Amino acid sequence: MIFVGELSDLPPGESARVQGEVAIAVFNVDGELYAIDDTCTHQDASLSDGWLEGCAVECPLHAACFDLRTGRPSGPPAKKPVRTHEVLVQDGAVYVRESAPVGADAPVNEVV
Repeated sequence: MIFVGELSDLPPGESARVQGEVAIAVFNVDGELYAIDDTCTHQDASLSDGWLEGCAVECPLHAACFDLRTGRPSGPPAKKPVRTHEVLVQDGAVYVRESAPVGADAPVNEVV
């Protein structure tokens, strides 16, 4: 598991960026925590620097939006989803359990 920080340091509406196999963005949406790969699949931009609206984040570069629950983009310019990750809170500390490695044989967040 990857230590993100203390829950008190990640208030609602805010995000944090941590390093796993790739960079991961962790978002607090009204007390619910979500984690996705931090890099937009359309072009290299940090999603943790994007704008949070409900359970979606808008990429700061070209306005692609991703659902934080599924990783799926809502439409162009992004076409590929980002991976989602499990977020755990233990004794006030936030952790991320990274999904299957990038390039693993099993498809992750496959769009059906």
